[in-house]
Amino acid sequence: MKRKKLNGTVIVTYRCNARCSMCNRYKAPSKAEEEITIETIKKLPQMNFVNVTGGEPFIRLDLDEIIAELYKKTNRVVISTNGFFTDRIIAMCEKYPKLGIRISIEGLEETNNQIRGLQDGFNKGYGTLKELVKMKHPDVGFGMTIQDRNANDLVPLYKLSNELGMEFATASLHNSFYFVETKNIIKNRPMVANNIEILINELLKSNSPKKWFRAYFNHGLINYIYGQNRLLPCDMSKDTFFIDPYGDVMPCNGTKDKEVMGNLVHQNWEELWNSKQAEIIREKLECCDRKCWMIGSVSPAMYKYIWVPGLWVLKHKMRALFSKRPYSMYENKICRDFRDGKISKDDLDKCSTCDMCAITNDGLSDASREQLIYRAGEEIVDEDLNNQMRSQGK
Repeated sequence: MKRKKLNGTVIVTYRCNARCSMCNRYKAPSKAEEEITIETIKKLPQMNFVNVTGGEPFIRLDLDEIIAELYKKTNRVVISTNGFFTDRIIAMCEKYPKLGIRISIEGLEETNNQIRGLQDGFNKGYGTLKELVKMKHPDVGFGMTIQDRNANDLVPLYKLSNELGMEFATASLHNSFYFVETKNIIKNRPMVANNIEILINELLKSNSPKKWFRAYFNHGLINYIYGQNRLLPCDMSKDTFFIDPYGDVMPCNGTKDKEVMGNLVHQNWEELWNSKQAEIIREKLECCDRKCWMIGSVSPAMYKYIWVPGLWVLKHKMRALFSKRPYSMYENKICRDFRDGKISKDDLDKCSTCDMCAITNDGLSDASREQLIYRAGEEIVDEDLNNQMRSQGK
């Protein structure tokens, strides 16, 4: 019997040079010496798709070797990056012409730089995108984490992506060990949802079926920020997995605490994936109440349950024949209930994963956490980068 191929996400490092307001990972970096090795990467199974992420993946100087090994496991690899290391990104794309690159840009220049905390971060990221367009790299795009501070930049940024002929991905605020954050929350839901509604109608107006299905994904984002149950089942740990810098295999990155199915450093894949511990985690996820709506879990579900988004797209494309606004956020009952005063903001806040009193879990190893006793995470990463620059004569 042919084994089902999985979707994988490889977190190659927790080191990050950005200082994002919605993510504290930069304060909790992994220790470079502990990070996942090529030998562990070789033990991964064959996959449909691999996302490489961090932290900031391009901090790793051996990322080239990791990508080479991953291409033995799959035909499609996409790296999520902040776009800061332009020369490294361009060199990687020259070597791997089918490599996908997704650069995180959180709004137009002022907004992005405030949220990302990177000096001149917008120009660095946007400059990298333009260089990739100039070299006609075929798989380029950028992503935005929608929140109160940048919602008004959502549609302008989408239009900018259209001008450049790029993919445009969206997400919203989440709380989990991966982001080392428990306090993220959308405060002005109607304003944020209204901007997403405008984006959805722009996507539905396009001639691209892929954008029509992205419209459905964004419809789900509105549902998510109002704290409602997912529009599609979550099958994380069954057809999708994450592996962290220590070789720990996890069902996803959205759980409050780090949930470990096994460790690929000490196990082979078959042993790990079919282990009793993996089954325990799968059973635990059956009762998960996080209601996440991130592309890593939603995209496989959209393929698996294609008739659900397919019928939604068909209905709204039919409406588009007769209306310039085929979609309204008030198709969601919860949006109508909030508008009509049937439910309060406090009620909606209780449906979110925001917990002002929670102790944040960072998912670090003991050795990585020990290095934080004497130095801040930012100092550790800055020193790593300075040493890299010196060794390269820059």
